[in-house]
This record gives sequence, structure tokens and C-alpha cells, in this order.
Amino acid sequence: MAQPIITREIQYTAADGSQLIGYFAAPDDAQAHAGIIVAPEWWGRNEYTERRARELAEQGYAALAIDMYGEKKVTTSAAQANEWMTQTFEKADTIVQRAQAGLEALAAQTEVDANRLAAIGFCYGGKVVLDLARAGATLKAVATFHAVLATQQPAQAGQIQAEILVMHGALDSMVSLDDVEQFKTEMANAAVNSKVLILEGAKHGFSNPQADERAKANQVDLGYSASAEKTSLAAMYDLLKRQLA
Repeated sequence: MAQPIITREIQYTAADGSQLIGYFAAPDDAQAHAGIIVAPEWWGRNEYTERRARELAEQGYAALAIDMYGEKKVTTSAAQANEWMTQTFEKADTIVQRAQAGLEALAAQTEVDANRLAAIGFCYGGKVVLDLARAGATLKAVATFHAVLATQQPAQAGQIQAEILVMHGALDSMVSLDDVEQFKTEMANAAVNSKVLILEGAKHGFSNPQADERAKANQVDLGYSASAEKTSLAAMYDLLKRQLA
């Protein structure tokens, strides 16, 4: 049975001056809980990301759906999403600075045990949390769903503190299986405790029930898979339980 939760918005500022607004959810009790940042797809900090934060709270975690674009901007247009996402690539430190600001905002909440932190991310948000881990953030676990895996700054030995779990659709046309193999090599070279779960029959966006609608509206190759969503979420919760106990 899901436990009662509280929610609120949290305003915070990144090192680059961006004014960001996160969505916080936590169990409604007097305890300090393990904290998890939830990094969004390229659409921005939308209802989907907020729902994932609430689900985590219902399972006993404190979660912050982070804002990567500023002022909690969201869109359903792939062109607009790509523009905003691309802006965060223009300077090498932007993604990590904004994600780190979100992690610090989460850790500062009274409902959070700052010694037990993790991060999950979807699509673009998967890259966000992987880059945060690559930068040496104090995370115990990182889970990604249909993530962008490529990076200009591969992890070096000793940098990543988290156990990494990557969930990838076998039919993902945006992130290839070659990209997956390169990521595996990066993790092996950096001696990272990591696992890649390949989900048969799943496309990019498999975890989001709105993926088919977004695909049709924007002419992009996305697809929802209820079975892949169920399998990947179960794997994520297993990781969180193991690392944040």
C-alpha cells in the first residue's frame, strides 16, 4: 500500500546563474529518507517526471524532479525540446552544474538523509545523471531509461561512486547498440560497477505512456512498452533498495 506523501516546489540556483524550480515529493512522516533526483526527458520538468517523483515518495524515498531548462519550462514540441536541450550542451559544465544544484537542493531538505543519495533519468535526463555521476557526485546509485549514453568526457577510474544501471530498448533508433557497447567499454575501463539491461521489442521512450502520442505529433521514432516499463521500474527499485538501505 502506498504511503501518504507531501509535495512542494523548490526554487534553487545553479552555478551558471540559472533559476531552477524542482518538484519535491516525500513520505509524510518525521523521518529522513534516502533522496533521489529525477532528471526529465527533453520535454522538460513535466507531469510525467513529477509522477515518477511521487511514485518514489510512495515507496519511501524523497525525490526531486529537477529543472534543467530554468523556470520549469516544458514543451510537447520536439523542435522546441531540441533547442532547449542543445543550449545545455553549449558549455561543457552546464549539465553537471544544473544537476549538481538539484542534488544539493534535494540533500538540503529536512526530509532527506544526505548520506543516501541516488539519481534516475529518462532519455536526455539519463545523460544528465550519467554525466553527474561521471563528474564524481556523491551518489550511491544511478538508473537510466532510454538514455543518451555518449559523452565528451568519459569516466576515469575512481570518478564514479555509484552503481550504474542502464535500461535500453533493443529497437531504439536514437541510441544504437553500438553506442551501448561503447558505454560498456567506458564503464569497464573506469572499473565501474555497472549493468546494462536490454529490453527486447522496446523503442526509445519505452517508459512513457505518452511516447506514441508524442511520436505521432512530432514524427519521431518513440514508442511506449508496458512490459518494458514494468521490467525497468522493477530493476530500478531493486537497485535503489540494495544501495540505499
